[in-house]
Amino acid sequence: MKKYPLINIILLMITLLTTLFAGYWQENCSGFKELLNNPFLLYKGIPFSLTLILILGAHELGHYLMAKKRGINATLPFFIPSPHPLVGTFGAFIKIKGPIPNRRSLLDIAVAGPLSGFLVALPAMIIGIRLSETQFPAVANEAASLCEVTMGSSLLISFLIKNLVEPLPSSYLISMHPIAFAAWIGFFVTALNLLPIGQLDGGHIIYALFPGRHRTINKISLFLLVPLGLFWQGWFLWALVIIIFGFKHPSLMEEHSPLDKKRKMLGILALAIFFITFVPVPFMI
Repeated sequence: MKKYPLINIILLMITLLTTLFAGYWQENCSGFKELLNNPFLLYKGIPFSLTLILILGAHELGHYLMAKKRGINATLPFFIPSPHPLVGTFGAFIKIKGPIPNRRSLLDIAVAGPLSGFLVALPAMIIGIRLSETQFPAVANEAASLCEVTMGSSLLISFLIKNLVEPLPSSYLISMHPIAFAAWIGFFVTALNLLPIGQLDGGHIIYALFPGRHRTINKISLFLLVPLGLFWQGWFLWALVIIIFGFKHPSLMEEHSPLDKKRKMLGILALAIFFITFVPVPFMI
């Protein structure tokens, strides 16, 4: 077996395990004592783990398969496990190992990942919302004291909850099912990747759509993360990561090839997905 597929498989297996623990922890926020006595209880983490792995995998396979279709060498997805008990992973990525021919190929590869992940996350969120429970504030506050985290909402999630959940008194809250939480993370990762900045998918899309204006759009988008950081400090960290990795795009063999109407519409669709999945304040601890 080649070196890279072996590493890919090992990282995937470890990430499956860490996300299983995360899914179990969401069902038992008091800790892992029961799991030590009965390891088979880890099955409770399956809904969250499989949903999240499928969403992240779809995103990266979208990039990988489109790169292969365009004749560009790329690695299989690398999953990144995390010890964090709430999520269990830092996501996944692929490595492009060859030059990209033109703007058309760049846009195709950039759009394929977020769109593929979104198409898996959307039905997962619908199913997850249907399985979610409503709670009276006293019960919800008790759960919050154990898990100590509340997720923010996007335009899309607010729309789905409004249309999929029966009207509730203002005193009731929704406790998200693990499948819904995995889909929430999927939407969040999609929005992060579609930020129109630098080497992110959104940055590549902006570069392909507006080659003469992408630097200005990059700077404006990065600047807007600063006030958002006042409400969630994670945006400061994300802005720092973007600055460290820089705004340079993959070299194109042909810089001036025009985009056809279909690709322009795909680029606009991807940016629309960004706007409806973006969460200004993701976590309220």
